[in-house]
Amino acid sequence: MATGKARPKRPRVRPRKPRTRAGKVLDVDIELEVRVRAPPERIFDALATAAGLDGWFTTGTTLDPRPGGAMVWRWKDWALTKGETSARAKVLEWRRPERFAIRWEAADDLWTHVTMDFDAIPEGTLVRLRETGFPDTPRGRRVIVRTAGGWGEALALAKVHVEHGVRY
Repeated sequence: MATGKARPKRPRVRPRKPRTRAGKVLDVDIELEVRVRAPPERIFDALATAAGLDGWFTTGTTLDPRPGGAMVWRWKDWALTKGETSARAKVLEWRRPERFAIRWEAADDLWTHVTMDFDAIPEGTLVRLRETGFPDTPRGRRVIVRTAGGWGEALALAKVHVEHGVRY
């Protein structure tokens, strides 16, 4: 039996595609995994502390591990050109030895989110890296390709360093 009152319409909930300042983001993320024959604390420290990064990969990195803390990777005598470069980040989460998450400048004024999870497994640690937030633009597509290769190289170098003591 109708009461004469109209039922209020329920709002439609539509999933939203994340956006950056430039608009839509790519529907593709960087997702990498590497198994490291070492406890989570060792590989976490190598990837998520300034001293650990400087031990195998960077020179003069700074990192404030608190949420909102600043991070700057610094490289000197880098690659074949022996140049200097740096990259900025803000710490989102630093939970030793489980998770490290940052918002970093993957390219000039192009910021993305990176999360590294460190899971203990019988043979050591499974490191899972995920980077999201690349703009759906020609530049965003170029940067995701370059960055995916860079993270792959960095994770391989970190593995070799932690397992065998080799510095890049």
